[in-house]
Amino acid sequence: MQPGRTLLVLVLVSACSIPAARQHSSNGVTLNFTEAVARNGYQSETHSVLTEDGYLLTLFRLGKNRGTPTLLVHGLLQSADCWIDSGPDAGLGYLIAAAGYDLWLGNVRGNYYSRAHTHLRPEDPAFWDFSTDEIGLYDVPAMVDYVLQQTGAKKLNYIGFSQGAGALFMTCSERSHYCSKVNVIIALSPSMRHKNTRSPLFRLVTEGSLDYGPILRSVGIHEVFTRGTLTQEILSFFCNIPELIIFCTIFKEMLDAVYQLHKPMVTEETIRTLVTHFPSGTSVKNMVRFGQAMKNEEFIKFDYGEENLQRYGSVLPPKYNFEAVNVPVVAIYGKNDGIVDIKDVEWGLQKLPVVLESYVIKDPHWSHLDMNYSKNTKRLVFPKINKYLSMFSL
Repeated sequence: MQPGRTLLVLVLVSACSIPAARQHSSNGVTLNFTEAVARNGYQSETHSVLTEDGYLLTLFRLGKNRGTPTLLVHGLLQSADCWIDSGPDAGLGYLIAAAGYDLWLGNVRGNYYSRAHTHLRPEDPAFWDFSTDEIGLYDVPAMVDYVLQQTGAKKLNYIGFSQGAGALFMTCSERSHYCSKVNVIIALSPSMRHKNTRSPLFRLVTEGSLDYGPILRSVGIHEVFTRGTLTQEILSFFCNIPELIIFCTIFKEMLDAVYQLHKPMVTEETIRTLVTHFPSGTSVKNMVRFGQAMKNEEFIKFDYGEENLQRYGSVLPPKYNFEAVNVPVVAIYGKNDGIVDIKDVEWGLQKLPVVLESYVIKDPHWSHLDMNYSKNTKRLVFPKINKYLSMFSL
């Protein structure tokens, strides 16, 4: 990457990575998950899940339903809030719970709700020594086991968005017995390889991480796109003043620049909520991993360069084993997704042994974040999800 572009990306990432002096108070759209669902008439529970490597993850249970449990896992830079931010009439979390399913919503390591460890603090560089590989190796198994233990069920249904879908494919590859604990995987815009990612800014930030990652770490920054940064605080504060709605427009344009947001489908109310919840943080190392994925033909593990031989026993990082994903998969994705391109999704689906359905959403403008934030999820996405949850639920 050219020095000028590296500097531009470094400034952008830093602005979205330095925490503000305070966090939002819990009022209006700044409510956290449990407060937001309570305001909309839903009961919830908060659970703490311990991973094998010591991370403490927050898991929410939404509603009072029982039966076959369903686990939802969010995408990159998100939290469980992504399933409810568009409100009861469009948020998939609300829609699934209202349909009568026992719904559990995960938060992976390093996001706003999962910033704890048995002996590490978020201020410790070692806390941030992870990428999606560790989420698949440790976080997903821990959440699956916990949900099954709490419910007494033998299997659960799994819904993953983007990184959350790819993480379970990693789990099945590396710890294949976990596939036997899952009835069906509903993969929403599943993140595998990113060879054909079309978003110029997403490519700039992720590929740029290969250059700026070492720079940030050298000055003590190991977390990026943190929730509660000064930039986010300013946008959120002014966005929620009706006379200054222009700040909501700025945030929407920022999302559009990265994700090719389908702007007419995301309401102003959703934007006002979303600006307080997104992004929700990840590690510099995870952004490096996505940068590597832009350059790879395959779905492979983190590339440690000269350390690969010691870590993997091979010069190149190993491929993830799609054949190990021997559980039925339903893939739902859009044609206008600039992050997870349709060609990369269909490349991966061809390698999976059991694909029940490969469903392309009818709206030709459907983009990556529409899966969480479009006002049309109830009409275009939920019926397909409900069909397969019903099929695999008792």
